[in-house]
Amino acid sequence: MTEAAILSNHDQSRADIARWTCPHGQHAGHGCVMCYHASGEADPALPLWDVAVWFTSARPIPIKALHDVHRHGRQFAIDQPSTPLVYVLSGQARAALGVEAVAGVVGYLVQNQHIVDEFVVTEIRAIHS
Repeated sequence: MTEAAILSNHDQSRADIARWTCPHGQHAGHGCVMCYHASGEADPALPLWDVAVWFTSARPIPIKALHDVHRHGRQFAIDQPSTPLVYVLSGQARAALGVEAVAGVVGYLVQNQHIVDEFVVTEIRAIHS
């Protein structure tokens, strides 16, 4: 099962907002630190999700910070496609729903603002492994 959304400056419908709001009341595209912590301690019986998050940053992310993400214990990675200031954060998360997995992965960025202090998520995708 794949869940995906392209986020833009246009208003989302109420249904889309509800669909992408985690149990803690945060929109997945804004991240949720509680979902991030919950996925690290999640029951191994919960589904495993492969998550990809495209985001833009106001400033370039230093190479050292990109390498630090690769050493993160949850197998997260930030890659930069050929477009300047556009990045892809990918990782796996255990969660009951795709929205929780995405909110947790984006929550990693919120929790670790030394990597990127300002970002805007443009697209989110969760695939049930």
